Amino acid sequence: MSAWIRELLGSDTDSLLRYECKGIPKQTLHLPSPDHVDRIFLPSDRNQRVINNLARIHGTGRLAGTGYLSIFPVDQGIEHSAAASFSPNPIYFDPENIVKLAIDGGCNAVASTFGVLGAVSRKYAHKIPFIVKVNHNEMLSYPNTYEQIMFGVVDRAAEMGAAAVGATIYFGSEDSHRELIEVAKAFDRAHDLGLATVLWCYLRNNAFKTDKTDYHFAADLTGQANHLGVTIMADIIKQKLPVNNGGFTALKFGKTSPLVYEKLTTDNPIDLCRWQVVNCYMGRIGLINSGGESKGQSDFADAVRTAVINKRAGGMGLISGRKAFQRPMTEGIKLLHQIQDVYLDPQVTVA
Repeated sequence: MSAWIRELLGSDTDSLLRYECKGIPKQTLHLPSPDHVDRIFLPSDRNQRVINNLARIHGTGRLAGTGYLSIFPVDQGIEHSAAASFSPNPIYFDPENIVKLAIDGGCNAVASTFGVLGAVSRKYAHKIPFIVKVNHNEMLSYPNTYEQIMFGVVDRAAEMGAAAVGATIYFGSEDSHRELIEVAKAFDRAHDLGLATVLWCYLRNNAFKTDKTDYHFAADLTGQANHLGVTIMADIIKQKLPVNNGGFTALKFGKTSPLVYEKLTTDNPIDLCRWQVVNCYMGRIGLINSGGESKGQSDFADAVRTAVINKRAGGMGLISGRKAFQRPMTEGIKLLHQIQDVYLDPQVTVA
């Protein structure tokens, strides 16, 4: 194994690289592999154009042909405001630099807004798969709310040559029913048009955060969000990395089983992430975890740690944006390559 991986993992090296999951053995999962599209989607009801676009995504970038994915997302100009997102590196106000970083960074695809991708689609849509994010939570309403609204129509994404569409649902929010219905309809239309679908399966409810613990990152709650996401036929699930468990029991709502906490999972982060994979139809639908916000010097170590956890849990990859674009482009490329190198390292195995 590459020495730099161990160096970046630091004190977590043994707990992450030597751990073996026993609650849900790896043999029961559908793991990423070079034949993922053929093995998983050919038996499904996805039409040939969807399968073609999934194959194109899996066949692009440094991870081409491995079954793993490295996706570069930039929708933060809307979700977190353009000033907050791009002031650290103003060149990314220009959509072309977003796409250039995805290409030079060796990514499988670039995910962004109608405006960003539409501005450069004729120049780049044939060079790297586009994932058009169709809904957003804008930050200009006062007071700020958390409500995903449609910013365009799926047909426009198809016309610009996109390979897929993406959308977010805030599961647990007061608005979640409307979002669920809208996104389900959008995904159905996308599949009709031959586009693959990627769902940001996020939780959003102030009651999920207590004085002591933020259960927006709980394995049991995020796992159920994933299960709802694959039900509306997402082809790829994006989820935040879990850091705790027991949201259902602590918040005293919904339904769960004591087996989840006593037998099927532990507090090891690989086990927590595996529960997310399990809820994606045992890995039939690929789980990509998000890279999270940029924290400066620790970004490289944090990104590699997340990649190791995701890969060893049986996940399909990472979708990392701010850590890459909120620094000089050469450093952003290096960070993306290090994430990909974890998935290319045969000695980082599934636990």
